[in-house]
Amino acid sequence: MEGFLVTHKGMEEIASKEVKELIGEKSIVNEACIVFDIKNCEDLFKLCYKSQSAIGVFYLLCEFNHKDIFRDFEKNIKKIDFKEWLSKNTEFRVKCMKNYGNDVSTPEIEKKFGEIIIGLIQKKHNYKQKVDLDNPKIILFVYLTKNKCYVGIDFAGLDLSKRSYKIFRHSADMKGTIGYFLVRLSGYGKDETLLDIFSCSGTVPIEAAIYASNFPINYYSKEKFIFLKFSKFKDFDFNDLFKKLDKEVSFSREFKIYNIDSSMKYLNYAKKNSKIAGIDKKINFSRMDMEWLDTKFDKQSIDKIVAKMPNLQEKQGNNVYNEFFYQAEFILSKKGKMALIGDRELIRKYSHKYKFKIAEKRNVFSGKMKYEVFVLTKS
Repeated sequence: MEGFLVTHKGMEEIASKEVKELIGEKSIVNEACIVFDIKNCEDLFKLCYKSQSAIGVFYLLCEFNHKDIFRDFEKNIKKIDFKEWLSKNTEFRVKCMKNYGNDVSTPEIEKKFGEIIIGLIQKKHNYKQKVDLDNPKIILFVYLTKNKCYVGIDFAGLDLSKRSYKIFRHSADMKGTIGYFLVRLSGYGKDETLLDIFSCSGTVPIEAAIYASNFPINYYSKEKFIFLKFSKFKDFDFNDLFKKLDKEVSFSREFKIYNIDSSMKYLNYAKKNSKIAGIDKKINFSRMDMEWLDTKFDKQSIDKIVAKMPNLQEKQGNNVYNEFFYQAEFILSKKGKMALIGDRELIRKYSHKYKFKIAEKRNVFSGKMKYEVFVLTKS
């Protein structure tokens, strides 16, 4: 048995690492998608409940290369035994995600794939499969790259990159999955000190605290999982599974995660969001202007700085980046790291001025939005 996970383009390595940590399996990486073995479907339940990198988690039915997508789709799904998932009275729908442009829209692809599946089932079993586009019991999910197609059963039934804690928002905020990506890219260890100087609505500190505590990211959303409605698992004790996974949470130790913002309004947003997330007591909050950081933190006392830099006009941007790197040079430990989303030229200019080295540069995509991500160390 195999599963696959869809993530953001550029995040595949972090998603693969997370899957290894959560279910102990290595992954094969493709564009914004990773494929891995599963011992049983409990592995997929766990990933839905705990993965901070996932957009979706799926049971893999088949994968194939394609040139003519509709012809190749029909040819390859003939070998799938849909009876394992679809009974005569099971309402289903097809959902498609593609990461390349072509002349056929996603709704058109979903409609055509649905017709192909209904036709195959009708030919094989002599009945017409029921469809429900709004509230299906089973979602057949198709993920398309330019050359590859993955077909599977959607186990979450919802966009796992959306965070239930994101109630109070900042206009410059990023998705929780991107915040988690920055935390992991920094190499943050669960006993280390982590600081976000531009916290906005608290995304990075919240994701760091959830990761550090092993707290399920979907603890407050678990009743929405579509796998709870699968007839295949009607005798499965999901309450027992969730209780077992909740025992992995570690709130006993003190975390050294700092959420700092110069705005009291947005600091309060971060506090409220972290409370909704259930980890507010594990984050240290301070309203502080950046130039006072060296009075709050001792020299070389911070292990990781993780932040999305503000988007500013040229003169103000130079001032902010200069002060940021000046402060970081003082408070970051000798072997510390920074993971930043920011302006390429300003990061190059001021990292060099304060003797930081760009150890790694990556691009990560949230939809059509491209973020330039930099990992920096002291020279």
